[in-house]
Amino acid sequence: MTWLKRGTHRIHSSQFWRKPKFWKGFSLSVLLLCLLSAGSFTFWMMSLDVSKLQSPLAQPTYIYDQTGNKVSELSSSKIDPVPIAKIPQTMRKAIIDTEDRRFYEHKGVDVWSILRALAHDLRSGGFSEGGSTITQQLAKNLFLPSDKTLGRKFKEAAYAFKIELTLSKDQILEEYLNQIYFGEGQWGIQNAARYYFGKNTEDLNLEESSLLAGLPKAPSLYSPLKSKDKALERRNLVLSLMKDQNDITAAEYQRARSAPISLRKGALNDLSGKFAPYVDYVIEEAISRYGFTEDQLLTGGLQIYTEMDPKVQQAAETVYQDNQYFPQGKSDQSIQSGMAILDQHTGGIRGLVGYRGESAFRSFNHATQLKRQPGSSIKPLAVYGPALEKGYSPSSMLYDGPLNIEGYSPQDYDYQTRGQVTLEEALQNSWNIPAVWLLNEIGLDTGLSFAQKAGLPLTKEDRTLSLALGGISSGVSPLQMAQAYGTFANLGTMNKAYAITKITSDNGYVFAQVKPESIQVTSPQNAYTMTKLLENVVDNGTGKNASFGRPTAGKTGSVELPHTQEFSGITKGSKDVWFVGYTPELTAAVWMGYDKTDRNHYLTTSGGAGPAVVFHEVLSRALKNTPVANFEVPQGYQDPWQPNPFDIFGNQKNNGNSNNGQNPAETPSQNLKDKIFQRFGLDPNTFNSWFNPVQDLQGNSPKGKGKKKD
Repeated sequence: MTWLKRGTHRIHSSQFWRKPKFWKGFSLSVLLLCLLSAGSFTFWMMSLDVSKLQSPLAQPTYIYDQTGNKVSELSSSKIDPVPIAKIPQTMRKAIIDTEDRRFYEHKGVDVWSILRALAHDLRSGGFSEGGSTITQQLAKNLFLPSDKTLGRKFKEAAYAFKIELTLSKDQILEEYLNQIYFGEGQWGIQNAARYYFGKNTEDLNLEESSLLAGLPKAPSLYSPLKSKDKALERRNLVLSLMKDQNDITAAEYQRARSAPISLRKGALNDLSGKFAPYVDYVIEEAISRYGFTEDQLLTGGLQIYTEMDPKVQQAAETVYQDNQYFPQGKSDQSIQSGMAILDQHTGGIRGLVGYRGESAFRSFNHATQLKRQPGSSIKPLAVYGPALEKGYSPSSMLYDGPLNIEGYSPQDYDYQTRGQVTLEEALQNSWNIPAVWLLNEIGLDTGLSFAQKAGLPLTKEDRTLSLALGGISSGVSPLQMAQAYGTFANLGTMNKAYAITKITSDNGYVFAQVKPESIQVTSPQNAYTMTKLLENVVDNGTGKNASFGRPTAGKTGSVELPHTQEFSGITKGSKDVWFVGYTPELTAAVWMGYDKTDRNHYLTTSGGAGPAVVFHEVLSRALKNTPVANFEVPQGYQDPWQPNPFDIFGNQKNNGNSNNGQNPAETPSQNLKDKIFQRFGLDPNTFNSWFNPVQDLQGNSPKGKGKKKD
């Protein structure tokens, strides 16, 4: 240890710290160390990523109804940001005087405040949140965890310096007020203003601004909903701070201090999630028709104007929330449904529901995305509408007997035949054989073309006689069926359905605007005749359940279960059921069915039951207090309801006065039956036992089992 004692003695005896040379070198070393530290800190600070601040805050998109009223809101953010220009000066001064009175003087970090807070922390043995500027609080909220450590405070200061180099003071204040938490689940000044006072930020007065400015320190403690006394005490403290900083006068202070706390009265008019079924389709249309992305729609602050009628939409949603109007499903799968309602005169979609029960955002929409066979509801579009164009009338006689056309043998729901029936009777009772026979008579191309012009997505694969009964390759949606039936409701002109009229920015710049499309499908004369025929279906036929005390026309549809081994032995069941109908004001289509049909999940109802009842309930509510109107009669309309003196072969019917030399045993009906059989290559004697004569139209035919009536 001798060497250690000698070294220590030399150090003491030399007294080098007294020499100027030592202090000069020491000072240079410290200065160099400080410069290196400052350079390293600056380099690290400049490397911090604060680009998030320069990205525009997500702005909610608003949905408007047909009259221009704001009815719903779309947003992916918990914040509804407002620009600094819309934040009152009283609100800005209140938050600055309360949170950071030297905001416009410091460069992101207030050193004196930091030192005061640090001294307090050292005394208390913990770490508080005191001393943080508005810029530091913004940095903490956006970029840092919520732990209370010296390391986090150091990072907070670094981010604050970087933010001050990136944004102006007003931009920092705007970001802060849009990001801060005001309690009761409300983030941002706009949400807080609406929640507590039921008004927009720009309308806040001094008392309201000072109350909100006092909340960020302890939102739960000072919430006026939990304790008005504490909220009042805190508000008045903020007012005194504003007076001390000469931001309000003594008179303003006294007036505001004496004012009671006045909160929002009544329920909050929260537009978020309202009319979700319709809004889901608005998003779908904005993406598919106008090329917007989902992100743009959720964050772009767009203003979307639509054709929605809130009364119609609310009626549909109310009915769809009531299980009594729908068949009972199974425990593992409910019966789904979709409904589309439009104004046939414009094509504007007035209401739409795409599912039953709870549904996730943009889930499968049964009103617009569904592809199911329409059953007999297609008959007016593929058979009877084009037949009227070909010169047929409601009184035209159609064949209703055994039929086999190149292996295709349709049957009526009751497995009975009636010889020949009028077109009106065939449509009223939804008999299948007359429809197939008539489509064959007018030609497949005629029926296919008419339905395509009405907007149904048919292809060359659908060029078969099963088209008459809805047997198509792809399928249709309720919206497509409502659009197609709008042809008849609008005197022969089909207006393409749409929900969106225009999409603008928040300052009115028009990004997209609808261009209405219409097609003349049939003549006004024939369209009105079809309306009268479909009125008869509702009044006297399969659609009686749709009737609700005003002129109503429509058609039912049921799709039988597939003829496969899985469904063998099931004699009464359907895969899909429909009702499509219209009044002078609205056209609507309703579908019901299981998402997945199997032996344990199929329908035992018909289109004339469930769907027709839903149509009745929704339309009666939607048109409540609307004056009853009749269907418009086209100019020069001539009544086609004249008895047809000819049979289906063009032969003049016998009036019963003589048999014109025929064999008395060979009645006109018998002679007609033989001609029909011969025409289709059938032996009349083979089918005599089950061919029913014409008089069975009077109701004397036996009822069979099997296919149910649409």
